Amino acid sequence: MTGSPALRRGPGLRVRLTLLATGLVALVAVLLVWLGWVLVGEVAAGVPQLPPDTPVIVDGVRVPAGQLADALTKSARTEVLRLGSVAFAMVVVAAAIVSWVLVRRVLRPLHDVTATARRLSAESLDARIGVTGPRDEVAELAATFDAMLDRLQAAFDAQRRFVANASHELRTPLAVLRTEVDVTLADPDADVTELRRMGEVIRDATRRAEDLVAGLLLLARTEAAESVAAEPVDLADTVPGALDAVRAEARDRGLSVRTDLAAAAVAGDPALLGRVAGNLLENAVRHNVEGGWLAVRTGVENGHAVLSVASSGPVVAPAMVAELFEPFRRGAGRTGSGTGLGLSIVRAVAQAHGGRALAEPVEGGGLRVSVLLPPQES
Repeated sequence: MTGSPALRRGPGLRVRLTLLATGLVALVAVLLVWLGWVLVGEVAAGVPQLPPDTPVIVDGVRVPAGQLADALTKSARTEVLRLGSVAFAMVVVAAAIVSWVLVRRVLRPLHDVTATARRLSAESLDARIGVTGPRDEVAELAATFDAMLDRLQAAFDAQRRFVANASHELRTPLAVLRTEVDVTLADPDADVTELRRMGEVIRDATRRAEDLVAGLLLLARTEAAESVAAEPVDLADTVPGALDAVRAEARDRGLSVRTDLAAAAVAGDPALLGRVAGNLLENAVRHNVEGGWLAVRTGVENGHAVLSVASSGPVVAPAMVAELFEPFRRGAGRTGSGTGLGLSIVRAVAQAHGGRALAEPVEGGGLRVSVLLPPQES
């Protein structure tokens, strides 16, 4: 396997910036010396004419009065060139030293960014640059790098929690399967009834594991999707099918169902949006109380297409509401079966469609979950 081509090492940014600054200063110094040379010559050429017999000595040399202007011009320009050369050298050296020091100070955050990037790994994402001082372009780059590390650390932490929770949740049905099989095989007198009971337990555990794996795959695909289908979908049309799927369970638990379905057109994936309605209604039924109620509402409100499902149920503390959208979080006091991925999938689908999912406790017990999506442009 061929690696990436090695980058040819050239002059560093500090060297290039120092040379650039020094070159600009040298150019300006040359222009100043040239201007001084020109101006001195003009001034010397403007000396008034003296009578021809007037004795004149320039730089210790007797000069005819008629040649005074030329002599002064030549002498002045020579002096300007001599002193200008010394000043030019001093200015260039000083500019190089100052530029070298200042560029090092300016580029220090870049070196900090590089050093931090080299130290990073999955276990050391807590390193930050933390640049202080004026908010220039380099400081803005360092702040952007720190913000990126914040997002990466949050993503890695969420991934660790997700993997740990998924491992725990999958371990439960697998342990049930193995225990049932081991217990039944260890009983030499197991009859058909026992075997059928074992088969039913294994079937239920297998279904739970299957539902969990399907939910994990759907959640992973939805969160990784950069775009979704943009077909016309009315959120009101996603409710009847989802209601039919839970109607028998709702009837067995004595739940009253209220619907208020107004048109709410969006552009999205019909299957995913149907899954949102299904998950919300399944949660409303499974985490309800006997003889409770649930209400489904769709429509356009405040510039958003809204699908809202409210239901009675156990009291949910406001501080616990946000956690319900995390994978495998069922909340204290919430009852019913399920994989613990329903609201996580709802949030992921809403975000994939450019919207968001909100939840709030219902007074007296229960939860209201609303999905807000951008309406379809007419």
